This record gives sequence, C-alpha cells and structure tokens, in this order.
Amino acid sequence: MRLGTTSYLLPVRNAFQAAEDVAVLDRLSNGRVILGLGRGFRPALFAAFGVDPRTKRQRFVESLDLMKRAWAGEAIEVGEPGTRQAVRIAPLPVQQPHPELWVAAFGPLALKQAGELGLPYLSSPLETIGRLTRNHELHREALPQGAPRPIVPVMRTVFVSEDRATCDRVRSALTAQALRMARAGTRLVQEEELADIENWAVVGGLDQVRAGLDRYRECIGMTHVIARCGVPDATPREIEESIQALAELAGTSGR
Repeated sequence: MRLGTTSYLLPVRNAFQAAEDVAVLDRLSNGRVILGLGRGFRPALFAAFGVDPRTKRQRFVESLDLMKRAWAGEAIEVGEPGTRQAVRIAPLPVQQPHPELWVAAFGPLALKQAGELGLPYLSSPLETIGRLTRNHELHREALPQGAPRPIVPVMRTVFVSEDRATCDRVRSALTAQALRMARAGTRLVQEEELADIENWAVVGGLDQVRAGLDRYRECIGMTHVIARCGVPDATPREIEESIQALAELAGTSGR
C-alpha cells in the first residue's frame, strides 16, 4: 500500500521545509510516498499566502528544483542576504533520488509544464475520457525529445455492486454532486460534459467495472487507477463492500 497526495501546492510553501517534511514522511512510511504536486488555481488561496498568482508556475519549478537538490543531500543556502548559511535536510528520503512525483494539471499550460518536466500528470476525477485523451496528447507533445513516456495515473470514481438499484442510486447521486461542482464554477469541468456518467465514473457490477477500467487502458494507456471510493448516497457497508470487490479485482488482474 502506497501513501500519496493529489495536489501538494508548492507555490504557497517554503520549499526547504516542504522537502524535509516529505523526506520525514518517506522515512516513516519506509519509502512508500507518492508525492502528487500542484500549483493551485483559487485566487483566495494565493491571497491568503500573499502570493502573486501570476508567478505560480515559476515558483512551482523553482521550489521543485530546490526540493530535488535537498533530497539529494545538497547543502542549500537559506536566510536573509548577509546572514545566509548552507543547510542540509535530515533525514534524507528512503526513495532516491527522490520520492515518486506526479503533477496535478488541468489546463494547457499546466499540462505543458508537467510534460516538460518529464513527470506523470494527474487529472481531475470529473474530466471525461474524451478530455483525458486530448490532455494526454498535449502532455506527450511536451515531453523532452527522446524521453520515455511516464506512467499514466488516472483518478476515477469507482463503485462496485451487483445490485442494479444500488448502482442506479449511486449514479444519480454522483451526477447531482458533479453538477453542483460545475455550477459552482470550479473550472474543472463543464456542465454539458456530465450528461453521460460512463465518461467520467465507473459504476456497476464487477464485470462492468472491469470493462470500464479496460476502456481507459485502451484509450489513454492508463497504468495506475486512483479509485475515489467515497460516493454520495451509499451506506458505509455498501462502500466497504465496493472497496473489497475492487481489491479483489486488482488482485486478479495483477494491476
């Protein structure tokens, strides 16, 4: 079992402290951290930290570079001019040269940046399979020439049940939830894209879910699925049974 984040926002963090925090977590988990990184997009977030949102991509790259250097054991100069001193983080992460890195990205510029860094990109769970296909094309085009394609993680809402009425109830609740998010102006998805839930969630019996996940492997080369299992209008027992069924499916597929 791995321990991961989906969007650890670098532009609003002290990069040196972030590097040490992540290294400690990697030590505590014995090298099981997957660090999902992000830039952020909400104006209120940047205002709260006194960060100019126009600088977020530059700050992201600069912070990530410093963190990589710190994880490698390099002495990093910190402090105010005239009083700067070289400091190394301790402990270093178990994973070397650094913990596994993924980048949350939703717009063309973010996708381009993730590709240029040669890092996997992680999408919103609400983006349709059609949009994911286009996004991965943009991501691949931005990869450094000759660089191998990174892994392809996909976050999807997944619910497994052999009871048709239960699945219908979950589909209706998921659609209503997604529409509320779209109407709230999150910019992650447009309302008209949510008409067919099969294009952004995987709900059904075991065979139906297996086929749904295979669709993502065929269309975009998915290598990892991050299953969003907490669905509205499902009881705790139904969610637990769904997770157990999904674990069995992962065990039999070897993925």
